[in-house]
Amino acid sequence: MIFLHLFLTFSKIGIFNFGGGYAMLSLIQNEVVEKHHWLTNGEFTDIVAISQGTPGPIGINCATYVGYTAVINEGLPQWAGVLGAVLASLSVIWLPFVLMLLVSRLLIKHHDSKPVRDIFSALRPAIVGLIAAACLLLMTADNFSSPSQSPFAFTVSILLFLFAFVGTRIYKVHPILMIVLCGLAGLIIY
Repeated sequence: MIFLHLFLTFSKIGIFNFGGGYAMLSLIQNEVVEKHHWLTNGEFTDIVAISQGTPGPIGINCATYVGYTAVINEGLPQWAGVLGAVLASLSVIWLPFVLMLLVSRLLIKHHDSKPVRDIFSALRPAIVGLIAAACLLLMTADNFSSPSQSPFAFTVSILLFLFAFVGTRIYKVHPILMIVLCGLAGLIIY
């Protein structure tokens, strides 16, 4: 039954996703943590961190890890977890793939038309909203600690965030270098 739920859930996430993997995170979190309770918020945060650190699109990586973890959390063997990972990964991409095959011919033909431009103009704010929702979703005590739990860890998290923001935005430090620097700072401090 978990496999059917994974297929339906990630197919729904795939078809309603606009804006890439980061926009997909809030949809995935709502489905797997809030609705189905396959993962805890802490497990989901760990999966997002692993998905960011592995090669490939974050949305598909996240679906892969969620599929595996959800099946394992159901008490099924490891080979079933691998099947869950493959199923979730394929489920999140199959409907958008089919849709793009069907729509691409029309889109190429009518890309300069006013209705198509209007549709894309309407999608831009929705995409920004989904990415902002993913940012807010990840600003939890699991990631940043909290002033009441650990003032030191919270302060370090905020300072690392500000350092990364200022470094990449103002001083134009390459994002990969910034990730390495913040990772080293985290290792040294903790």
